[in-house]
Amino acid sequence: MKKILTLFAVVGLIAFSSCEGPEGPEGPQGQDGLIAEVFQVKGVNFTSNNDYNPIIPLDPTIGTSDMVLVYRQDGTDGGVPVWKMTPELYYLPDGTLDFGYNSNFTIRDVSIYMDGGDLGSVLSTFRLNQTFRIVIIPGYLTGTAKSANKADFSDYKSVIARYGIDESKMKELKVK
Repeated sequence: MKKILTLFAVVGLIAFSSCEGPEGPEGPQGQDGLIAEVFQVKGVNFTSNNDYNPIIPLDPTIGTSDMVLVYRQDGTDGGVPVWKMTPELYYLPDGTLDFGYNSNFTIRDVSIYMDGGDLGSVLSTFRLNQTFRIVIIPGYLTGTAKSANKADFSDYKSVIARYGIDESKMKELKVK
């Protein structure tokens, strides 16, 4: 029995003393505080003067792997805004496209534009004084394509919750 206890004591001493020595390689560099953000832009007008395509400048710039989501406020429900994700399409009774909202982005701005036939005939309630929210999610937060596919990006509140976005820190933007 003394031999077994002595063996355990020796093995324990070797194990604990082997923790000394040079440190291993440094871990990967952090992401410099990049977090998902939400921006709001009010009073967006779609007119022939801006070719139904207002441009919203962004600061900070958008990274090449970032995901940009654009939502339009489509009224309220009990005082709470209702958000619809772009693209958002409206059809005529015969099934043809009447008009829709769509978006694209560069590293410096977001373009929100209307598609359709006669955009000048679209009711002003859909063309004037619109409010949009732009959500930027850094690429490293979306993880693998497999995990990104599990997110319901069409639901604004779900996106805000999933990426821990603090709406009280939302920044207001102006149309260019």
